[in-house]
Amino acid sequence: MISNLINKIKEKDAPVVVGLDPMLSYIPSFIIDKAISEYRETLEAAGEAVWQYNKAIVDAVYDLIPAVKPQIAMYEQFGIPGLIAFDKTVNYCREKGLVVIGDIKRGDIGSTSEAYANGHIGSVTVGGTELSGFKEDMVTVNPYLGTDGVKPFVDACKKHDKGIFVLVKTSNPSSGEFQDRLVSDASGDEIDDVGDVAALDGVALGDLTRGGKPLYELVADKVNEWGSDCMDGDYSNVGAVVGATYPEMGAKLRKLMPHTYILVPGYGAQGGTADTLRPYFNDDGLGAIVNSSRGIICAYKQDKYSGFGDAGFADASRQAVVDMIDDIRSIF
Repeated sequence: MISNLINKIKEKDAPVVVGLDPMLSYIPSFIIDKAISEYRETLEAAGEAVWQYNKAIVDAVYDLIPAVKPQIAMYEQFGIPGLIAFDKTVNYCREKGLVVIGDIKRGDIGSTSEAYANGHIGSVTVGGTELSGFKEDMVTVNPYLGTDGVKPFVDACKKHDKGIFVLVKTSNPSSGEFQDRLVSDASGDEIDDVGDVAALDGVALGDLTRGGKPLYELVADKVNEWGSDCMDGDYSNVGAVVGATYPEMGAKLRKLMPHTYILVPGYGAQGGTADTLRPYFNDDGLGAIVNSSRGIICAYKQDKYSGFGDAGFADASRQAVVDMIDDIRSIF
């Protein structure tokens, strides 16, 4: 699957992904009013508004980009009608030739993770028929329950030629509370009395060990391990999520994971800029794909694109994609 994404990136000369993360407050009122007139003030109206909003944006940008990334929480908040909108969005984007990265951030104990993997990038058997659920091409995975939470996704990647992006260093401001903590690995010095450490309030494990390294680096090591058994050309179907807001860490992680494709959130609305993106790419301009969500789908609300007006929201999104692509191309 990663080779398919890379081919589309090369074809469009655009290492970008548009995050389809709709909130009702993002959607122009004329779309919401029309949905309410048809479905009244119900969750079905919300789901319809989300779907129509997504469809218009996809129609405006699909020829420019290789991939989209719908964040499932934005759909789940509207219950079953929201999930129907999610499913319609995934299927429509695939019809348009886009790679769909389901931003689901799943990760649980083995059997539960297996069910998540089956539902999003795998299949289930009903009677004698093998069926797929949401049909994304790739999904994001939370690794912090360990290998037994990730392995079912890797197995699904190998069986169905799919891909995953494992959370390594996320873009949110508080990510360092855990991800940046120094910890010892198998080769580091261990603490003599773990019970004493547990009793210490507010003391990081890394503060009590020698030769430790940040937790996100240990996760990167595991991404390499998981990915080595799931190669698709020069890169693995097991990718990594590394936020654009931490370029120094991104540069280090790029070197630690040479065969890992990096999904880079945080560009635009979260503060990431083109200048911060160069370390995430390899010398050939590959190795990373950059996400923008609000910066694209809410472009019409920005002063820069206000001339498009509410009615031209999709055209504003298209112009924002063009500007983002030009911005990223400028670093090479």
